[in-house]
Amino acid sequence: MDYQELYRATLAKWGEEAQYDQAVEECAELIASLKHLKRGKVEEEVIIEELADVTLMVGQLTYMFGEERVQKAVERKIAKLRVLLKSDDGM
Repeated sequence: MDYQELYRATLAKWGEEAQYDQAVEECAELIASLKHLKRGKVEEEVIIEELADVTLMVGQLTYMFGEERVQKAVERKIAKLRVLLKSDDGM
């Protein structure tokens, strides 16, 4: 099963609202884990696992909202970042 098939099946089984909630939950777990890492309370492997969960949810949300729309937004953000990097370097 490829990712798009998986995303379709997930939406069919649980619906969009549940996936929004799941994305929020996974992001919150990553945030909490990063705070714990900063304090030395978790190992990097925990962060990697949480990143994997968030990555899957980002893929799901991208599928839901449209890959092309998300890609265009990413490209706009990258262009802004490049401008910021140049201005910080004094270029």
